[in-house]
Amino acid sequence: MDGIIILDKDSGLFSRTAGWRVAKLFNEKKFGHIGTLDPMANGVLPIAIGNATKMIPFIEENCPNIKEYLFGLKFGIETDSLDITGNIVKTCDIIPNEQDIKNAIQKIVGNTEQIPPKFSAIHINGKRAYELARQGQKIDIKPRNVCIHELEYNGKSDTEYNFRVLCSRGTYVRSIVRDIAQLCNTVAVTTYIRRIQTNGFCIKNAVKLDFLENLVNNNGNINEYLMDSDCALGDIPVINLNDENTKLYRNGGFIKTDEPNGLRRVYYDNTFVGIGRVVDGLLRPQRTI
Repeated sequence: MDGIIILDKDSGLFSRTAGWRVAKLFNEKKFGHIGTLDPMANGVLPIAIGNATKMIPFIEENCPNIKEYLFGLKFGIETDSLDITGNIVKTCDIIPNEQDIKNAIQKIVGNTEQIPPKFSAIHINGKRAYELARQGQKIDIKPRNVCIHELEYNGKSDTEYNFRVLCSRGTYVRSIVRDIAQLCNTVAVTTYIRRIQTNGFCIKNAVKLDFLENLVNNNGNINEYLMDSDCALGDIPVINLNDENTKLYRNGGFIKTDEPNGLRRVYYDNTFVGIGRVVDGLLRPQRTI
């Protein structure tokens, strides 16, 4: 069984655990998630199963490099993880007013350098940053270039301040919260993160894990929620092969073509075969399904 499930991951669940549970429903051992969500975050997490896992690098490379989140923060405290699950490391009595907040977020919008949280999955000397942080090691994390396309303040509820952000891949919401607080001369902690868009996948098409599990337990048709392996390959041009060339292609052979250089989605009789690359008049297999 090959395809992609657009999961609406619950808070408290690791991305890999969510992927494993989805794959188990389809009796598949191979799975991968497109992007990662923090355990405390919820929302869109595309899960590829079976041979669809071969498409993950192409989806990440060729789909829109846009992510959208709703998130909240609370001023006055900061934790080591920059969210409510961490240990408090700083406190501050300064609570900014709404105009201060609006002024601060305008300074973050656009191309900027952002320092990821020390509790994150980035690699430092071959290890994940969060592994080193949990060991109590001092971590020097370099800033990375990100783009904040839009950042909106959506008002407050009691002590929680709500926002929406549209940003590039590699942006950390928890770092945005830290930076907003610093620009307001205070500290803050992330109270919730909900991803509503990533790599062209939207929350309106997502399903909950417990819904899928209940469907399987009640002999429902889970396959109707499984999207095709080629569903998110962006604007990669299509090339169609005949029967003879398809067999050659599947066996690793090169196919002569007049197509210009570049990636191609390869099909035979409306069936997705895989991803190829045209180089100097030859279609060369990259991944086959």
